[in-house]
Amino acid sequence: MSVQAERIILGIDPGTTVMGYGVIHIKQDKMTMLTCGVIQLHKYTDYVVKLKRIFDRTVSLIDEFKPDDMAIEAQFFGKNVQSMLKLGRAQGVSIAAALSRDLVVEEYQPRKVKQSVCGNGAASKEQVAAMLKTLLNLKTLPDQLDATDGLAIAVCHYFQTRLGVTNSGAKSWKAFINSNPSRVKK
Repeated sequence: MSVQAERIILGIDPGTTVMGYGVIHIKQDKMTMLTCGVIQLHKYTDYVVKLKRIFDRTVSLIDEFKPDDMAIEAQFFGKNVQSMLKLGRAQGVSIAAALSRDLVVEEYQPRKVKQSVCGNGAASKEQVAAMLKTLLNLKTLPDQLDATDGLAIAVCHYFQTRLGVTNSGAKSWKAFINSNPSRVKK
């Protein structure tokens, strides 16, 4: 992946109760926040409806802000298998939305996001939010920490790509086709 002088990054903190997102703009190594927020999903009882809302909102963010990349928080391993499955569905739907728009997707472990933003992989959500306030020169912080988590994922992706550290492999159909023209049947 080539690092551009100007680009837009969408960060997604997946969830089936609350999904956080943040969009940042980078121009000449200066980061600014374009938007951040959450999608409240707890009012929906049908998980299929929740997944559709996640897909639709992710697509609408992509269509509105035209990001160059999407970064998403990877699943963490927990003891509750049902929770992990639900989170995996939410993550998969967000990734599918990005792929439907030929967007490059990178995943980051929660610890990597915190390390990248705060210098401490065990930082609290509040510490991450406070650091984002400084990094993005924000006057106030969003009410929901899931929104700042979405921003943190976008900032992490910027820092990692600026340093040339990414997860390798094609992350969109367009990238896959460009990397593997012999595998495309006409």
